Amino acid sequence: MASSEHPLARAILDYAYHYHFFDKLPTVEGPTKQSREEILSEWLLEAIEFSALPGRGVQCLINGKKVLVGNRALLAENGVTVPTEAENFLRDLEVNAKTGILVAYDGSFIGLLGIADPLKREAAVVVEGIKKLGVHPVMVTGDNWRTAQAVAKEVGFLVGIEDVRAEVMPAGKADVIRSLQMDGSIVAMVGDGINDSPALAAADVGMAIGAGTDIAIEAADYVLVRNSLEDVITAIDLSRKTFARIRWNYFFAMAYNIVAIPVAAGVLFPLAGLRMPPWLAGACMAFSSVSVVCSSLLLRSRNAYKDGRNPHPLFDKRMNFFKRLLMFTKEVFR
Repeated sequence: MASSEHPLARAILDYAYHYHFFDKLPTVEGPTKQSREEILSEWLLEAIEFSALPGRGVQCLINGKKVLVGNRALLAENGVTVPTEAENFLRDLEVNAKTGILVAYDGSFIGLLGIADPLKREAAVVVEGIKKLGVHPVMVTGDNWRTAQAVAKEVGFLVGIEDVRAEVMPAGKADVIRSLQMDGSIVAMVGDGINDSPALAAADVGMAIGAGTDIAIEAADYVLVRNSLEDVITAIDLSRKTFARIRWNYFFAMAYNIVAIPVAAGVLFPLAGLRMPPWLAGACMAFSSVSVVCSSLLLRSRNAYKDGRNPHPLFDKRMNFFKRLLMFTKEVFR
């Protein structure tokens, strides 16, 4: 387990270390204090021929005997029988949104571990928020169906997650993304682990959690630096507002130039004797560019999407016109 970087492996080691499963603990005596890594290196048995099996678990040799740590499929592949009592306990863990880890040594079942991955406090609110934005949420996990459905029920207790894909291998997550894209849908993927990187790369928009693995961050288009799922809503909201502002700027600039360029060229002179002086034509051209830039800069002053933050001072109703004008000028030339 010490050779694995899987979150479940780290959770097992952290639990053992925290509850003093190792005989020798750090001591305040002496010039130095033993580090966690030193304690683990002294008391963990040496594992050789270690290999990680994506979607199933890990295996290695300890004292010349084969050790398996993983799910039912891994033990079944190696001919290990799980007792009925353990199977019943495993089922109870799964229906309570916990992941069951089976352990076998030298071809015999020896133990069962239950690990819970606490949900982020904002998960349910974010699911509700993205559904209000018209986004269809899909949950894709490598966990078994019982655990996946229990988590989906807990995450979506406000609105529910109807589309759950469980027992999906890492490569299968990318296949799920491609299947969703087949009907022309734009698919975004949010993940944080090594197993999520193929799906993050396959998605139209990949969003990696800031505290995730380096591989996941490399494969993503967005990185949620604050490690908060609320930033998913912020990213969607800001992207939509940005695209809407681009379209508005385009149509405004096009309409402005359709009217202003012929007038500057003297189209009104034969009809009404009106012509535009060169300095005014130049000023109108500059205004066209500056107005588009100012319009884009106003995105910095947008209100955050229902996240409780205060609006930009530019929109404070207590400010008079001159203060607003001064602040707007500062925004433009910042």
